[in-house]
Amino acid sequence: MAVPTYDKFIEPVLRFLAAKPSGALARDAHEAAALALGVSEPDRQERLPSGVQLVYKNRAGWAHDRLKRAGLSSSPRRGFWQLTDEGRAFVAKHPNTLLPKEVEQLAIGFMDVRLRPSPTGESLASPSLLQVPFAESAVASPDDRLGEALSELRRSVAAELLDSLSSVSSSFFETIVLDLLHRMGYGASRADIQRVGGSGDGGIDGVISLDKLGLEKVYVQAKRWQSTVGRPEIQGFYGALAGQRANKGVFITTSGYTSQAIAFANSVERIVLVDGPRMAELMIDHEVGVSARTIKVPKLDSDYFDEESV
Repeated sequence: MAVPTYDKFIEPVLRFLAAKPSGALARDAHEAAALALGVSEPDRQERLPSGVQLVYKNRAGWAHDRLKRAGLSSSPRRGFWQLTDEGRAFVAKHPNTLLPKEVEQLAIGFMDVRLRPSPTGESLASPSLLQVPFAESAVASPDDRLGEALSELRRSVAAELLDSLSSVSSSFFETIVLDLLHRMGYGASRADIQRVGGSGDGGIDGVISLDKLGLEKVYVQAKRWQSTVGRPEIQGFYGALAGQRANKGVFITTSGYTSQAIAFANSVERIVLVDGPRMAELMIDHEVGVSARTIKVPKLDSDYFDEESV
């Protein structure tokens, strides 16, 4: 049989995780779901048109994505899945096979739910990563559906990036930040961006030389935080810039900023703030920790068939 659509994977993944109260590796859930659905070994070798992933693993992954959006499961760490308390309660309430309408609700009923809540405080992300209503598939054009799919993929990758960033060490996070700034065009070469973080760093984690002689520099503070960054932290960074006699600074965090912190940064006009969602967006745009694939979308070349122009 061909690999079923992702909605068919929802219940097998749900039941498998229900039997693993402590959670399970994603790859084990992939295999268990494929086995439950009777996907043959030859069919398990089928790859996506891009060739980057096996189809059954991709569809099991999207099934788990829907369970996460419904609040029934989670990814405590990369490649590891576990039902939430709500998920365990849902399974207890539905001991028998789910009805088609129940599967449909899980498959499409929570698509506009953000996987990761926005950090408390003001949002600095551009609208491209904000949730937008999905058009009705019955009336949406192919171009609309393609745009929706790309938007959903982008939001999913952004959520995965934030999860990954929250689990790396503080020192590696600082390196990621500097790699991102270099990809964005800061510094003539990667050697022009130096990490100086550590004890006694004076509130500075990185220095970017904008010219070869190092006459103009941007100072960087990188914070892998869960709590919201407040005004005191931004004032401290401002003081560190003054100590370096610097007039440009970038403060980047995995969390968010309070309105007071943003107001202070705007008042001094020498500090740029980047929060977690905005950083994820920039990492996607500049392909830092993210790979992109090219998809050829066919479109009729009407000029070719214009006989009068020949």
